[in-house]
Amino acid sequence: MRERYRTAIPTHKINVNFLKVKNLFKTYGAKVTALFACAFLTACTFEEQKAINGIVYCSEANPVSFNPQLTTTGSTIDIISHQLYNRLLSIDPSSGEFIPELATSWTLKDNGKQVVFNLRKDVDFHHTDYFTPTRKLNADDVVFTFTRLFDVYNPYHFVGGGNYPYFQSIGLDQSFRSVSKTGEYQVTFELFSPDSSFLSNMATDFAIVLSKEYADSLSELENLEDIDRLPIGTGPYKYKRFKRDAFVRFYRNEHYWQHEVAIEQLVFDITSDSNTRIAKALTGECDIAAHPSSAHIEVLNNREDIKVEKLANLNVGYLAFNTQKPPFDKPEVRRAISHAIDKQKILQAVYFNNADIAQSILPPESWAYQAQPNYPSYNLELAKSLLETAGLEDGFTMDLWAMPVSRIYNPNARKMAELIQSELKQIGIKVNIVEYEWNTFLERLTLHQHDTVLIGWAADSPEPDNFLNPILSCASVFSGKNPSNWCNTEFDLLLTKAHDTNDIEARKEVYFAAQQMVAQELPLLPIAHGLRLQAKSTDIKDVEVPPFGGISLANARKE
Repeated sequence: MRERYRTAIPTHKINVNFLKVKNLFKTYGAKVTALFACAFLTACTFEEQKAINGIVYCSEANPVSFNPQLTTTGSTIDIISHQLYNRLLSIDPSSGEFIPELATSWTLKDNGKQVVFNLRKDVDFHHTDYFTPTRKLNADDVVFTFTRLFDVYNPYHFVGGGNYPYFQSIGLDQSFRSVSKTGEYQVTFELFSPDSSFLSNMATDFAIVLSKEYADSLSELENLEDIDRLPIGTGPYKYKRFKRDAFVRFYRNEHYWQHEVAIEQLVFDITSDSNTRIAKALTGECDIAAHPSSAHIEVLNNREDIKVEKLANLNVGYLAFNTQKPPFDKPEVRRAISHAIDKQKILQAVYFNNADIAQSILPPESWAYQAQPNYPSYNLELAKSLLETAGLEDGFTMDLWAMPVSRIYNPNARKMAELIQSELKQIGIKVNIVEYEWNTFLERLTLHQHDTVLIGWAADSPEPDNFLNPILSCASVFSGKNPSNWCNTEFDLLLTKAHDTNDIEARKEVYFAAQQMVAQELPLLPIAHGLRLQAKSTDIKDVEVPPFGGISLANARKE
């Protein structure tokens, strides 16, 4: 048995868990046989966690970093962003209004080119085994955090490679003229030009605030990389330990500025296999299990102690073509492949109808959504004709990369890839399905080594720009976060035009044009907008899962 927690487990507790499993077999029969194969091997390891006031969240992947500035990976953001950190402001998911967080107020001046934030005066950074702060948060921390993104003279700018994917993909790192301390608790951002999305971007899960005092202490020790590996934030939980492919352990932040945290320990159990996550939920090892497969819902719904939540979420799952690789550099080839994909079949077989077929890169809930009628519909004969036009009537061989983890926008990429493989075979295209471990997958994807890839995006704010910029702009190509490797200067000009005005109707027209361009050029094929599925023990309360951004357990409690 692999070591996860500190103490050995008494034999009688193993026997208790075994009896639970036997009873579950009697209740649910063969449907759950496969689920319990490995659950018994690790069922006992959570007894210590259950003995204290703690929550175990079964997550689908290891965190790639402990600093949200360095990643756009949703599985990582779920684990770290709202648990360890705070932002200057946040967004009320019900009203869309901005809410004060580390900033108590903000003012826009000079037509929006200057933004002044006034900070709270009572915010403590984490007290941990490896750092004890001597002061509270002030303007120095905010200046340090955001100059790291764009100022090459900031000693931490190049730590970790100097890549800040979200900010670089939307060009925000190039928008800052300066970030300056204009008072002990006041920071002024100077922008090169007005940006209607600026406040929304500052409210995302990536715009967290770091401790300059901690950074300075690491500089003295010449351990700069630890700022992203041993995190210090202001959030409700503080870091304790990470064991790869096993768990991440957080403790309650006893100095949390907002309220007393109810949960003493929070553990993210790293369980990439969906079947195993659900097995652990059924045996009580997990209080919350992320992204259960739709196939498991019937079993879960038969349990009085588990609730399956289906939550609205702004996201899109899509097939991206590497438009810089032949033959995917030809629009007619991209369109031929798209005509050979049966979205309705995918909706039933992969999402079990817990999703909507995508008719735009934006989800229907977006205020700038416009359905695009010229996306290819399922038509194998037309697909063959387009391949002939491209001079590929004899077909070709391509690689299709499939995510190894379940995500909101694609709960089973392997299954989806197999369906596409079967369809494309009918038009003479041989598909090799490629899979890697999740972090390796992301690293290779950044290098644009793929032909095509099944991937997706979950929004970090309700802004339409939050979809269009991070995955389709030229800046996102350079940052490695544009899986279609598509750079169109006309498209970028549209996004810039949308930034330059606060007029909602004018912005809608620009975003309509941007959606039309994506449908016409087809660097990617939107497939579906999925519901976020979550299996949660009924005694866990106040878990916040907004329609955009990561999960928050700041207010979570156990009855």
